[in-house]
Amino acid sequence: MPLVAGAAAWLASTPLSQAMRESQWLFPVVETVHIAGFAVLVGAVALFDLRVLGCARTLPVRALGRHLLRWALASLLLVVPAGLLLFASQPLEYLANPVFKLKLALLATAGLNAAAFHGGVYRSVAAWDAGNPAPPLARLQAALSLLLWIAVITCGRMLAYV
Repeated sequence: MPLVAGAAAWLASTPLSQAMRESQWLFPVVETVHIAGFAVLVGAVALFDLRVLGCARTLPVRALGRHLLRWALASLLLVVPAGLLLFASQPLEYLANPVFKLKLALLATAGLNAAAFHGGVYRSVAAWDAGNPAPPLARLQAALSLLLWIAVITCGRMLAYV
């Protein structure tokens, strides 16, 4: 971990990090962009997951997925750079914070769950696209996805208080 700590210490000394800490407006604006992007990302994911769980069964899963996936991917253009900027404001403190570490682990788990879903059970979506219930594994992964994203949001909010 000395390499990570060294990189974090270097990042904390950069003008960007200093600007994020010292500017009256920069951190709140970046945080707002991060939250707005997360609202779009989690909103799109939640709507898709709710459909897989059985809500609005007349909506074709594939069509809804194609539509919502665009929004989720586009939101990453806001969330990732803004999150990196927020991290840059206090990298040493974030790396020492167990809630931040938990948030990163939950994000990774949510990503792995999504990859497993799209690489696995979603390949049979034609059989349950509209009007039919999704297979139990798909419903389990959708429920897990919702729980993971709620946990990620919770950790993000807790960072301000821990």
